Amino acid sequence: MAPFFAVTLFTSAALLFWVQPMVAKMLLPLLGGSPAVWNTCMVFFQATLLAGYAYAHLLTTRVGARSQRLIHLALMLVALAALPVGLSAGAAPWNFNPFLWLLRALFSTVALPFFVVSSSAPLLQRWFSQTRHRSSEDPYFLYAASNLGSIMGLLAYPVLIEPGFRLQDQTRLWAALYLLLVLLFVGCALMTGKGPDTAAGPIPAAKPPSHEPSPGARTALSARTHPDDLADLSVRAPSPETASDRIDWGRRLRWMFCAFIPSSLMLGVTTYLTTDIASVPLLWIVPLAIYLLTFVLVFNRSRLTPMPWLARVLPVSAVVLVFVMLAQSDELAWLQIGVNLLFFFCAAMVWHGRLAGDRPSSRHLTEFYFFVSAGGVLGGLFNALIAPACFHTVVEYPLMIAVACLGWPIEKKRTSAPGGAGRGLLWPSAVGVLTAGLAVTVPRLGLEPHLRTMMVFGVPVLLCYLLSKNREQPFSFALGLGAVLAGSQFYTATSGSTLHTERNFFGTLRVTLDPEGRIHELYHGTTVHGMQFTAPERQSEPLAYYHRAGPCGQAMNGFNSRLGGTHVAIIGLGTGAMAAYAKPGQHWTFYEIDPAVLRLARAGRYFTYLALCTNAVIDFKLGDARLRLHEASAKQFDLIVCDAFGSDAPPLHLLNREAMELYLSKLSDHGMLLFHISSRFLDFRPVLGNLAWHFQLKAFVGSEEELSEAMLREGKLPSTWVALARQPADLDPLWNDPRWHALPPAPSMRLWTDDYSNILGIFQWQ
Repeated sequence: MAPFFAVTLFTSAALLFWVQPMVAKMLLPLLGGSPAVWNTCMVFFQATLLAGYAYAHLLTTRVGARSQRLIHLALMLVALAALPVGLSAGAAPWNFNPFLWLLRALFSTVALPFFVVSSSAPLLQRWFSQTRHRSSEDPYFLYAASNLGSIMGLLAYPVLIEPGFRLQDQTRLWAALYLLLVLLFVGCALMTGKGPDTAAGPIPAAKPPSHEPSPGARTALSARTHPDDLADLSVRAPSPETASDRIDWGRRLRWMFCAFIPSSLMLGVTTYLTTDIASVPLLWIVPLAIYLLTFVLVFNRSRLTPMPWLARVLPVSAVVLVFVMLAQSDELAWLQIGVNLLFFFCAAMVWHGRLAGDRPSSRHLTEFYFFVSAGGVLGGLFNALIAPACFHTVVEYPLMIAVACLGWPIEKKRTSAPGGAGRGLLWPSAVGVLTAGLAVTVPRLGLEPHLRTMMVFGVPVLLCYLLSKNREQPFSFALGLGAVLAGSQFYTATSGSTLHTERNFFGTLRVTLDPEGRIHELYHGTTVHGMQFTAPERQSEPLAYYHRAGPCGQAMNGFNSRLGGTHVAIIGLGTGAMAAYAKPGQHWTFYEIDPAVLRLARAGRYFTYLALCTNAVIDFKLGDARLRLHEASAKQFDLIVCDAFGSDAPPLHLLNREAMELYLSKLSDHGMLLFHISSRFLDFRPVLGNLAWHFQLKAFVGSEEELSEAMLREGKLPSTWVALARQPADLDPLWNDPRWHALPPAPSMRLWTDDYSNILGIFQWQ
């Protein structure tokens, strides 16, 4: 019986984590790559998940057991009418805010199936508790099967489903597995049918296992838990309903808080790793998989993880993490990834362990899961919606690192000393002041960079570690880490000065001045999106990926040497460096999705490429280029440049068959397409090679693999560009350039479309 319930939960969770990226992929070509679209989807799915948990709670507490089964099975059958999941491309708005249309589309297509599947975890566990199985008094171990299914669904989509199936086939397969889930639910309902027809009354509990503490001794887990007590968090069964198991609002809020911190940490570490450390595709899967894995471990009945060591590893990993984050060395990128993930695992284990240890009897199971889900939703909302609106930088992740250390268990025996509370605030404050003082003074000593970093951050972090030795002051330790992070904001010796920081739903932008004061740089995360000399006499010189000696300069010179090239479309603005190639009489149209980028490029305070371009007409179109290009006239442009990037890679919906059809419809008969495809981890050459072959275009690729130190100091960066045209003669300047080579198709790779893409197929594994 238990394995059958576990398989059902596993299947439902896998479907839950499969449908979300599948629907997101459907929306990409309809609404563009705006992060506002993904934030809306996230809020929708989290709200629907919470609604599913609320439904499970109300159904199991207000309706008899037999009626529960009939109602839910009927609802599952009704949801079949919404399958297979699909969205209507004809109704998608591309000329106004799509928020309401998106919500309506999600509600009309995927809301009911997602709602039904999301209620499976609490509902099936509650049904199992009403059986006569020997483990029915503690059904929480089934939650491990549910989260294991979530992990498998999460990993299977990019590795197996997306590369192996077209989007239409994915929806049909999902519908078939949903039908299987209905049959599994029928089996679970039949197994539950022998139980009493009660709504919420507990099944008479068997005698507690020998390792179970007495009912009077078992209380809600508090912050004063001894480290050795953590050893039983993953195996301790809740006692029968007693006075100590009563649910009050303090306990409900504690559940939400314990769920809020790992949820916020998971999103924070994902954002930090993928934007500030390495823009590795699919890296976001790893923190989410760890997040789900910790649920599997703490709710499993077996002692899979020796929990006491977490009490020792958590503060040590926190101290190392803070130091590695502040060191900001490119050589430590993979070390930073490992330390971040280790700390996140320990913190999630501790806080999810608290949830497992504080779980109530099966009578309150659905209520427990509802408030756990509510805490997770609040963590997501805090990171995705509240933090970007309130903070100019990614403050929420360092903040949660410090808060997570409050979960570090302290010794049972506490000694009180006069002035203890005052010292609890004094020491962290002193550490913060020391960090700020060292950050300002040490760089002036002219020390070697590694020694300078050790002095500025090593000393304060060492003091924090000494604070961690005092097992009675986790608050002081957490506050000390926060003080070090705050004091580090005064340190600018390694990357020059940060002149401007701005954050919105599209990410965080930084404008910096290099340590020599020669070049302004625009960053999105850790990826350079443009540079310009500060000296007025050199500000017309395009830098970074657009320098005149590189592939971009060669292609633009070839285009400008042809007659009749007057109308130019540039997808992606950056600093506006491409405008340095504009010629008198030309009409340039820039398409940019991020209003902050448009404002920085036009202001003229840090970047003046647009202001200096006075001999050509320049227009701007704000929004996703694939949507705004529909407004252009047929064959309007003689050159279309796709230079859009999300951190380190171009958006996938701008590099497929449907996008190419749009470009060609707006391109003049003898026009040229130019694609910037530089990426540290993805090779888009076979993608464009196949598109060129499909549309019978001539394609050439120009690439700079390495540049000399002298060129790098002059603001030049290596890059890869692909040029395409209908007629070979339109690419004559590149044909005769030995630095450009013909781009062949990749027969082993399927053509990318709105219905199919395979990011693992172009991953550069080196």
